[in-house]
Amino acid sequence: MEPTRDYPLFGGAFSAILPPGAIDVSDLRPVPDNQEVFCHPVTDQSLIVELLELQAHVRGEAAARYHFEDVGGVQGARAQQVDSVQTLSSESLALRTYCPEAWVLSGKQQVAKENQQVAKNVTVHQALLRLPQYQTDLLLTFNQPPSSLGPGNLSPPPWSLGDFEQLVTSLNLHDPNIFGLQ
Repeated sequence: MEPTRDYPLFGGAFSAILPPGAIDVSDLRPVPDNQEVFCHPVTDQSLIVELLELQAHVRGEAAARYHFEDVGGVQGARAQQVDSVQTLSSESLALRTYCPEAWVLSGKQQVAKENQQVAKNVTVHQALLRLPQYQTDLLLTFNQPPSSLGPGNLSPPPWSLGDFEQLVTSLNLHDPNIFGLQ
């Protein structure tokens, strides 16, 4: 199955290449207006694209850590660990003309799903694309919970870090009016 090319996000204001089999969670349950959420059809993997208010009080690597910790807090993470934070070259981004600063963070969060007591260690990859002229932090998150599936040929196969990188680098802005009047 081919990745979905130029999938419209936020009513067509953005587009990106999604990995094979991505299911739009808004077709299954309510999703906040500032988020686009996708799940894998077989695994528990998810991808989230969020438009957030620019957190101007944190800069550089600290901004990536801030958002990681904030998401963990919202999800009720019992433990959080940052494994790495690296700068992302804006030259590799479709959003390069709007994004002077970008970061990639990898870490783990111990979280329990809704209505469950047992917390699982979830590997979290986040890309933070900062759009200061629009007062926006664009946060892309790839959640990789431990697989509850046995070995076998999954169709489609689990998403990879390469699938997430393709989402991040292909994300493109088509309508700046999504940010309101500037």
